[in-house]
Amino acid sequence: MRFRSLYRLRGSIAFRITIWYSIIFPLSSALSFGIMYYSLSSYVNRKDREILRAKIAEYVGDYQAGGTKLLDAGIRTDRKTDKRISFFVRISGPDNKTLFLSVPDAEAAFDYQNLDRKPPRPSFFDLITGRYFPTEVLSTGLPHGLLLQVGKSMKGRQLVLQNFRQTFLAVLIPVVLLGFAGGAFLSYRALRPIHSLVEIVDLIIDTGKVRDRVPENDELEDLIVLFNRLLERIETLISGMRGCLDNVAHDLRTPLTRMRGAIEEALQSDQGKEGLQEALMDCAEESERILTLLDTLMDISEAETGVMPLFVEEVNLLEMFEDTVQLFDYAADDKKIAISIDCAPDIIIRVDPIRMGQVLANLIDNAVKYTPREGKVIVRGDRADCDVEISVQDTGDGIPIQEIPKIWRRLYRIDKSRSQRGLGLGLSLVKAIVHAHGAEIEVFSEPDKGSRFTIHIPEKSHPC
Repeated sequence: MRFRSLYRLRGSIAFRITIWYSIIFPLSSALSFGIMYYSLSSYVNRKDREILRAKIAEYVGDYQAGGTKLLDAGIRTDRKTDKRISFFVRISGPDNKTLFLSVPDAEAAFDYQNLDRKPPRPSFFDLITGRYFPTEVLSTGLPHGLLLQVGKSMKGRQLVLQNFRQTFLAVLIPVVLLGFAGGAFLSYRALRPIHSLVEIVDLIIDTGKVRDRVPENDELEDLIVLFNRLLERIETLISGMRGCLDNVAHDLRTPLTRMRGAIEEALQSDQGKEGLQEALMDCAEESERILTLLDTLMDISEAETGVMPLFVEEVNLLEMFEDTVQLFDYAADDKKIAISIDCAPDIIIRVDPIRMGQVLANLIDNAVKYTPREGKVIVRGDRADCDVEISVQDTGDGIPIQEIPKIWRRLYRIDKSRSQRGLGLGLSLVKAIVHAHGAEIEVFSEPDKGSRFTIHIPEKSHPC
C-alpha cells in the first residue's frame, strides 16, 4: 500500500512540478554562477596583466637608465613598499642564458630554470609551474639582444576564484532545498484551484446536489468561471426537469381521472355500442389533451433552460401578422370581434417564425377568447429607436392588478378565465419563447377596459 502511494505521488502533477522546479532553480543558479565566475576570472586576469605590463615598462626604464644595479635597487624598493606583491625578474642573453635573476623568497620553489630551455617569446605571457601556484611571465626585448622577463604569482587571483567557488558550493545546498520548498509551495498554489474543483465534483457525485460553486481564483479564473457556469446550467436544467415532472404529475391527474371515470361508467352502464363509442371519444379527447399538455410543458422547459432549438431567419412582420390573424377569422366572426393589423410593410425581424408564430397565436387567441362580443383586437408592429415592438391589444375584461404577476405561472388561471376551456400554459409558453429569443414581454391592463401585451425585440434580432 505504501509503495502504491509513492508510485501515485511520483506520477502526480504536483510532484513533477516540484522536481522540475528543484532542478531548474539550481541549474539557473549554476548558470548564473558560471557567468559570474567567468566574468570575475576575466577581470582579475586582465588586471594582473595590466599590472605586469606597467611593471615591465617601469623596469625597462630602470635598466636603460642604470643597468642591472638600478634595476635591482628598484626591485628591492618595490618589495619593501608592498610585501604582498613581488615580481619575478630575469634578464637573459641572446643565447637564452640567465644574466640577471631576482626571485621573491616566497616564490623560490618556482621552476624558473625552465626559461633557460624555453625559447623567449617577447610580448607573450608564459606560465612557470611552481609547488603551490604558477607564475605568469611577460617578456620584452632590451638593447643588445637581451630579453627582460617579469613574472607575477597567480596566487592572488586563484585564491579569489577559489573563495568564490567555495562560497557557491556552500550556497548550493540551501539553494537546492529552497528550490524544492519553492517548487512544492508553487505547485500547491498552482493546483489549489484544481483541488477545489475536484472536491466540488466529489461532493456533487456523493450528494447529487449542484448548488455548490468553486471559489474564484486568479490562476484559473477562466476555467473556474466556465465550470461554475456549467454547474448553473446543469442546476437550471435539473430544476426545469423537476418542475416539468411536478407539473406533469399534477396535471395528468385530472384527465386520467376523467378517462378512468368514463371507462368505469361505460363498463357499468347498459347503453350498448353507442355508450361505448361515446366513452371512447371522451377518452380520445382526454388523451389529446394530455399530449397537448405534455408537448407544451416540454416546450416551456426547453425554452426556460435554454435548450430549445431556434431556427432563426429574417421574417416580414406584416406577413407574419396576416398569416396568424387568418387562423382566428372564424372565432372572431363568431363573436363579431374586429381584428385589425397596424404594421408597416418593411419591418423585418430575425426570429424563429414557427416559435414566434406560436407566441402571436397564443396572444391573439387569449385576446379573442376574453373579449366580449363586438369588441376589438389590434395587432400592432412599431419601431422604437432600433428595437421593434409587437403588441396585441384587446377591449376585454382586463386583468386585475394583483393578478398580473401571477399570469405567467404555469397552470395559473384567474377566476374569470376558469369558465373558458384551456390548459393554463399559454402565457407561460409565450414568456419562455420570448426570453429564448433574447426579447422581453410586458403587460398593461385595466379592468373592464382591456389588456395590451407588448414584446420588445432587441436590435440584434433585426436589421436596424
